Amino acid sequence: MAKRKQVGKRVEGWKAKSWYKVYGPEAFGKTYIGDTISADPSLVMGRVMQTTLGEISQDYAKQHIKMRFRVNNVAGDAAYTEFVGHDITRDYMRGLVKRNTSRIDSIILVPTKDGKKVRLTITCFTINRANFSQVHEIRAVTMKSALEQAAQSSFEEFSKAVVSGETAKEVFKLIKPIFPVRRVEVIKSKLETAPIVVAA
Repeated sequence: MAKRKQVGKRVEGWKAKSWYKVYGPEAFGKTYIGDTISADPSLVMGRVMQTTLGEISQDYAKQHIKMRFRVNNVAGDAAYTEFVGHDITRDYMRGLVKRNTSRIDSIILVPTKDGKKVRLTITCFTINRANFSQVHEIRAVTMKSALEQAAQSSFEEFSKAVVSGETAKEVFKLIKPIFPVRRVEVIKSKLETAPIVVAA
């Protein structure tokens, strides 16, 4: 009779995996944003977590702002992230659109002073309908303001200003003397590239 070879028990599935607590970056108070599970901490790197600004700030009037964070460091059972973008819910956007007004979108890639590039969609909602030349001027002012704000800020500073509404407020101040404007929103942001660090 052939001798049966004994195989050691192998831990599989959920038992082989560990939970990691995920935290937001310094700009957002290193707030706990959720949990993720993995059998290997190296596989946690690069994962993208989504939450809302309402959850992070405990201000549920800001639940319409969806935020994305990517894990860039794992230490023990904690995973730390960087902000990689946000967008505003469709329901909220629908509430901002009014008849006989203009919605003016400006899409721009802005570099921060620490070398990161962020693609923004900034939307201006006017009180009256704007003509072609007014739309062109509003877009020019919007882009100039966004470029200047990004150039004066680190990525963390700029991302916080974008999500909190400070970037939009600065654009609003500049557009208001040009044309009657009801609201300005940064409706989307996305981290495009980061500087490459070469080891010495």
